[in-house]
Amino acid sequence: MGVHNRSSRYGRYAGGPDPLAPPVDLAEALDAVAEEVMAGYSPRHALQEFLRRGGRNREGLDDLAGRVQQRRSELLGRHRLDGTLSEVRKLLDTAVLEERKQLARDAMMDNTDRKIREMQLQNLPSSTAAAVNELASYDWQSSTAREAYERIKDLLGREVLDQRFAGMKQALENATDEDRAAVSEMLNDLNELLDKHRRGQDTDTDFQGFMSRHGRFFPENPQSVEELIDALAQRAAAAQRLLQSMSPEQREELMRLSAQAFGSPELMAQLDQLDSSLRALRPGEDWTGSERFEGQEGLGLGDGTGVLQDIAELDELAEQLSQSYNGSRLDDLDLDALARQLGQNAAVSARTLAAIERAMQDGGYLRRGADGDLRLSPQAMRRLGKSLLRDTAKQLSGRQGGRDTRVAGAAGEQTGSSRQWEFGDAGPWDVTRTMTNAIRRTMADGGDPGGGVRLGVDDIEVTETEARTQAAVVLLVDVSFSMAAEGRWVPMKRTALALHHLVSTRFRGDRLQLITFGRYAQTMDIGELTALASRREQGTNLHHGLLLANRFFRQHPSMQHVLLVVTDGEPTAHLLPEGDSWFDYPPDPETIRVTVAELDRLGRAGTQATFFRLGDDPGLERFVQRMVRRIDGRVVAPGAGDLGAAVVGEYLRAHFRGRPYDDADWAS
Repeated sequence: MGVHNRSSRYGRYAGGPDPLAPPVDLAEALDAVAEEVMAGYSPRHALQEFLRRGGRNREGLDDLAGRVQQRRSELLGRHRLDGTLSEVRKLLDTAVLEERKQLARDAMMDNTDRKIREMQLQNLPSSTAAAVNELASYDWQSSTAREAYERIKDLLGREVLDQRFAGMKQALENATDEDRAAVSEMLNDLNELLDKHRRGQDTDTDFQGFMSRHGRFFPENPQSVEELIDALAQRAAAAQRLLQSMSPEQREELMRLSAQAFGSPELMAQLDQLDSSLRALRPGEDWTGSERFEGQEGLGLGDGTGVLQDIAELDELAEQLSQSYNGSRLDDLDLDALARQLGQNAAVSARTLAAIERAMQDGGYLRRGADGDLRLSPQAMRRLGKSLLRDTAKQLSGRQGGRDTRVAGAAGEQTGSSRQWEFGDAGPWDVTRTMTNAIRRTMADGGDPGGGVRLGVDDIEVTETEARTQAAVVLLVDVSFSMAAEGRWVPMKRTALALHHLVSTRFRGDRLQLITFGRYAQTMDIGELTALASRREQGTNLHHGLLLANRFFRQHPSMQHVLLVVTDGEPTAHLLPEGDSWFDYPPDPETIRVTVAELDRLGRAGTQATFFRLGDDPGLERFVQRMVRRIDGRVVAPGAGDLGAAVVGEYLRAHFRGRPYDDADWAS
């Protein structure tokens, strides 16, 4: 008979940071969430997707849910439920065999008595329960046979108790009459306590008194009567599901055998009363379910009940891991149950995912907008922009044959502000602020500045400089449906975010305007553009976008005007005087005429224009080539993956008026 061990217990790690837990990688989570958001999904959906997939070296919710289902299938596929019946049958066969041996060798026995006994043993019913019941009053001649038969009653008593109280089967092995009397007393007291609780007449003193007398029977160590009822009801409901998972024949056999438990009908009456009280107190437990066991390893009543409890716990974990109910959060996960069922590493993975969720939602990376939806916060946008700019800088350095390219603040006049030194910064140190940082750190560490100050890397600040030439920059991005359909939607947004971060952190004197153009054009802030979902809408209204760009440039007449246009199609729409958009394909000649006229106005104002042509549309290629010749602009044809580096590179080229941006302007 197989033994299902439920003696191991796990608890939450309470000794400080979990030594098994990997560090929470918010950068990876933020990148993944932002990628989904830029593709058009909501931040909530994006975060849920990341938590389901997991990280590069971390299990996700789907992985854990898969292991839960695998564990459930293993339990059902390994076991069968006739363990107690098989064990009773073996004891019965042993008793009958030993009795027959004794009858055969007892020469002093009356032959008539011998034949009657042999006939009784030979004609026992095929039903195990019926045979056991028929032998209840049999006068055993063999002491070995009598002992085997008495063990049947002892086994049944321990099994039916083990169904309700985990560990009873082992605890009552070789039990004395005093032990069995103690169990009977506990059951009487328990039924009285539950009866008082049902009537609302119990007190905490009643519970404490019960536990002081019978606490050894409850290794779960409940702290209240409610916790006691929870533990008992879960076990009792699992016992009922066990019986209902058996065949009708097996169930009938066990019910008839139970009358022989400890040879005490009173025991079954006490347990029936207990089950009735628990059903009334916890009607929400699953008292009617069943499972299909298909394995070869026999389970007794107690162990089988434990397996049914495991299956119920696995089902609850599966629901928690699905996160499909209203208000679900990973803090709902029962980590102790997860550790019991899948091991401590699974609990570590879940705890880490929960920490990521908390950090993203409670740490300022997601915030709720006026419409109630979650959005990437400015803090998240800055962190993401910094990451994207770093990636763009690596691409630029590779294209230029240089090193990791990072703006140190264009060589020029000092702005009066400083920032923390980063690896590769070549700008001048702000000595005063650097030494002040070192002194403060020394004092915070309990040191005496008078005894000397040791300079640390984190103390260093560099002086920021402002570019000699300030620029008004317009990034015009195509948001027609073809951009999303051809896989250019996310690279376009990544490009805008990298450029926005560069201007806002390194070229603060510049002014950047983001303008989208589809059927219509509109100005957007970086948060709106990042969250913009693709629309199945035709039209590339570059004309409207150029009108908005011209309006922005007129607001900054003293700055250098830089126009950066990202598009994958020739103009197919223009703005009518009354404000409507006119669309036609192939492009209407009037669309081309008004678009060219607006671009000519920008050219006459000295605007430096660069077109980033995505894809291989021949109509677009012809159009942009003609345009750049008219206004002395440039055409760049990057792949979608190189778009960010191309746009940032052109912005820098225009900013520095064509001179190389070497280490005086960039930190390697």
